[in-house]
Amino acid sequence: MSKKITIHNGKLLIPDNPVIPYIAGDGTGPEIWSAASSVIDAAIAKVYHGVRKIEWCPLSAGENAYHETGSYLPAETLATIKECIVAIKGPLGTPIGGGFRSINVTLRKELDLYACIRPVKWVPGTPSPVVRPELVDIVIFRENIEDVYAGIEWPADSENAMKVTHYLNSEMNCQIPDGAGIGIKFLSKHGTERIMRKALQYAVDNERSTVTIVHKGNIMKYTEGAFKTWCYELAKSEFGHVVITEEELAGNKLPEGKILLNDRIADNMFQQILLRSADYDVLVCPNLNGDYLSDAIAAQVGGLGMAPGGNVGDYVAIFEATHGNAPKYAGMDKVNPGSVLLSAAMMLTYMSWHEAADAITEALTKTIQQKKVTYDLARGIDKAEELSTSQFAAAIIANL
Repeated sequence: MSKKITIHNGKLLIPDNPVIPYIAGDGTGPEIWSAASSVIDAAIAKVYHGVRKIEWCPLSAGENAYHETGSYLPAETLATIKECIVAIKGPLGTPIGGGFRSINVTLRKELDLYACIRPVKWVPGTPSPVVRPELVDIVIFRENIEDVYAGIEWPADSENAMKVTHYLNSEMNCQIPDGAGIGIKFLSKHGTERIMRKALQYAVDNERSTVTIVHKGNIMKYTEGAFKTWCYELAKSEFGHVVITEEELAGNKLPEGKILLNDRIADNMFQQILLRSADYDVLVCPNLNGDYLSDAIAAQVGGLGMAPGGNVGDYVAIFEATHGNAPKYAGMDKVNPGSVLLSAAMMLTYMSWHEAADAITEALTKTIQQKKVTYDLARGIDKAEELSTSQFAAAIIANL
């Protein structure tokens, strides 16, 4: 009998038959989800011999939801995710330059999913544009609610943009030209502290050796500069027994059981991640920096088709594909379901179903090493056997 996940004494209680909501997504989302869910179910059945099973609960969001209900994100969808605590979703479309606000951003804000967690690690056999993709094993903690993603902006020549421009020019001695679009960026101490706390706790729990704060504090001194300062202060006050800064280490060997804490300017970090991948372990970023970096680092291990992600609050979590919905491929049974599959492995790990998570990752790896892959990976693998989305899922299941 299915039961919902609950919270007791600050911990998730996971029944053997948990109800897990899912959003299939827009564009290629439904076919990716169909393939991925077949692998998830097969892995759980094989590993737990029928003792455990997920009861999937379909939810509506995106374009299909709008056609059916008149809302891109129905209130029932939000309420169900809150009630069930853990959910998974495929890609949802967002228009550029106008239209409705990003559903992904709205989900994160409404459910207070303040940590976007994106592990980036090479799956052996995956084609990569870099020489040593195996050196990349990085987990990005991206603040998910603040920064420019807070959505405080007004279009050029609008009444509100003109009001803000007039105020800033007349009262704050700014020099904003008439007719400019206006956006406001903010970073708070509270938001910074909780993303840093989650990143440091992850590093402690998973024996990671380095935590790097990524910021543009040399230019945005009172937002990203403050982000850097607040991160260091939180580390010292709550994790002082385990962290040691780059300055304190002074080039010496990192003591056993300690975590190195450092920071890097965002633009320099793009170079560092290419030239010295092995030196970086956990990255803590404001929203926009984390968005750019997670995509760039994913490219080093084969692209967004192999990039998982999770949006996590204190308890509620939604795991998701990090790529777009690729509408031009919709219905073609063509797109790689790897991102959703690896996100599902993250979800199962979050639920402490480690055996099933490992089974999915190992079977996916074996299938890629057999050169049985979807078109995106086949382009970079010599003599690969190009499979459809559903065929790829069947090949992974055969390798469980």
